Amino acid sequence: MVSIASVMAILGGTTGYLLSDHYSNAADTALSAAAAESLVVESDVSNVTETASIPEIEPRRETVVLEQGSNLMATLTATGLERTVAYNAIEALRDVFNPRKLRAGQEFDLVYSAEAEDSIELLDELSFQPDPETIVSVSRTEEGYQASSDKVALTTSNNVASGVIEQSLFLAAERNGVPLAVLMDMIELYSYEVDFQRDIQPGDSFEVMYQELKNDAGERVRYGDVLYASMTLSGNEVRLYSFTDKNGDTDFYNQKGESYRRALMRTPINGARLSSGYGQRKHPILGYTKMHKGIDFAAPRGTPIFAAGNGTIAKIGRNGGYGNYIMIRHNDSYDTAYAHMKGFAKGLKQGARVKQGDVIGYVGTTGRSTGPHLHYEILKNNVQVNPIKIKMPSGKKLKGEELDTFLADADILRKQYAELSLDNRKIASAD
Repeated sequence: MVSIASVMAILGGTTGYLLSDHYSNAADTALSAAAAESLVVESDVSNVTETASIPEIEPRRETVVLEQGSNLMATLTATGLERTVAYNAIEALRDVFNPRKLRAGQEFDLVYSAEAEDSIELLDELSFQPDPETIVSVSRTEEGYQASSDKVALTTSNNVASGVIEQSLFLAAERNGVPLAVLMDMIELYSYEVDFQRDIQPGDSFEVMYQELKNDAGERVRYGDVLYASMTLSGNEVRLYSFTDKNGDTDFYNQKGESYRRALMRTPINGARLSSGYGQRKHPILGYTKMHKGIDFAAPRGTPIFAAGNGTIAKIGRNGGYGNYIMIRHNDSYDTAYAHMKGFAKGLKQGARVKQGDVIGYVGTTGRSTGPHLHYEILKNNVQVNPIKIKMPSGKKLKGEELDTFLADADILRKQYAELSLDNRKIASAD
């Protein structure tokens, strides 16, 4: 093969020099292009290497706990935050939550900014759960700190329990795993017709189906509503079903579609003991026989007292031997009275409207009283009557298509109860 140098030597002269220059320039150009390409590649590799070597700065996270006797400001500044930053975050928090309601042991999740401003570490986010169903957050934005309060999504499931009463409903419920909150709902539900001191006998039984609300981790947050309940008292079974009518109102109805909620409650207090009935008795203070025109419920001081029905406060205040006293006018025929109270619920005054089940006061021992109890009276046409024996005015009765819908829904609830009861028995036998 003839080389370029040989050809140039053969040709010689000016032509040779020109040709030599041409090939030399071409070679130089090729070399320069290759070198340039090499530099670009090396530059790209260098840039990639340099970029990859810079670690991404993660925001700093920390969880702090509110100590006994401390406050949120002290808790935040103890982490190193400037007082001004902590103050601005707390001021934003006030829009959705009162910091004064915070309790010792409350945890706060903090997220700090990856970049400081004038050497001051910034707080990007503060979040906490004041209760299992609520998440409160304070976040830094371009406009400053902003707060929000969001509900935690909960999943609802049903659970059931049943038992035979040997000594008391409370002991039977506790033995069979009925949560206290569910038991209290049952007592309030049946208090329109049942005297829990006299009507319950050994051998009576109960059934209940209620809701449980759980978070994403499957942890129970709280108990929900009672959906179905049954009590068999002296062989007489009364089944009650939760039902929402066409107006959107939810109430409990018996097997016939009759509302079990009466105009007045026989026992406007939970967990109390009937300590004195209606009729003639020897007065514990006056010492002589006197007509007792109501019934007494012994209960710890401070136990809530409920309005026995919808109505208007006719009297409220001190009333001689009655002590702290409230009278509620329900309609043209019925009034109820409550005596010896420790105090009244906030906001109550003569003429105020109350609803059945509203807390109106608390058990005390004011007036002529030997111990904390509620003296309760029902007045019909301004005359005291026996709250235990009086026939209470009935509530709503379902009719037509609404009754048909209720009966179908009640059948579904009974089947759900039966299926869950069977599942519980299988689990118990497997254990």
